[in-house]
Amino acid sequence: MANDLLQCIELETAPNPVASVIWLHGLGADGNDFVPIVRELALPPGFPVRFVFPHAPVRPVTLNNGFRMRAWYDIATADLNNRADLAGVRQSQTQVEALIAREVARGIGQARIVVAGFSQGGAIALYTGLRHAERLAGIMALSSYLIGANALATEASPANRDVPIFMAHGVADPMVRLAWAEASLRALVAAGYHVEWHTYGMEHSVCMEEVQAISAWLQRVLRG
Repeated sequence: MANDLLQCIELETAPNPVASVIWLHGLGADGNDFVPIVRELALPPGFPVRFVFPHAPVRPVTLNNGFRMRAWYDIATADLNNRADLAGVRQSQTQVEALIAREVARGIGQARIVVAGFSQGGAIALYTGLRHAERLAGIMALSSYLIGANALATEASPANRDVPIFMAHGVADPMVRLAWAEASLRALVAAGYHVEWHTYGMEHSVCMEEVQAISAWLQRVLRG
C-alpha cells in the first residue's frame, strides 16, 4: 500500500497524535496550500492532531484548455451537474481511502478522522466521506459542492448517515458559485444529513472568522 500512497506533507500539533485530519487542496494548488492554517487553528496542545496534506496527481484539465496541473479530477464544463469527471473522482476516492487506512494502521480510530478539503478537494472529501464504510469524525467542505447527489440514496454508507458535516462558502465566490454550494446543502439536508453551514463576505478563499469556526468544529467532532 505504501508505494501507492499519494505524497503528503504531515504536521502534528504535538507528539503522539490521537486524531487525524486529511485535508485536500484545491485545483492547481498542492499540499502546501493549507499547511499554514494549522497554526491559525490554535488547537489546544493537550489534544494532539496529525494533519495530512496530500498532493493531487498532475493531470490535464479540460476547462483550462487541457493544461496539466494538480487536480483531483478533470473538469469539463462550468456546469455544476456535469463538471466532474466521475472516473477521476473515483480514482481520488480510492487514494483518499488509502490515506484513511494508513491513519488506522498508525493507531488512529476511524471515529477520530476528519476528511476535509477546499474547492475541488472539498468535493472529494464529501464524495469519499459520505461513502466511507466506517463512521468518521466528520467531513469538511470549504468553498465547494456536492458531486453525485442523485446517487446518494444507493451509494451512501449507512455508517456515515449521521456524520457531522461542515460547509462554508464566500458570498462573492466567482469560481465556485454560492448557488452551487446552496444547492449542495439542500440536497444533503433533504437526504437527512446534518450540516453546519457558514457564509462569509469573501471570494474563493478562507478568512479568519472561518478559521475560528473550523477550529471550534474540529475540537467538537474530534473529541467525540
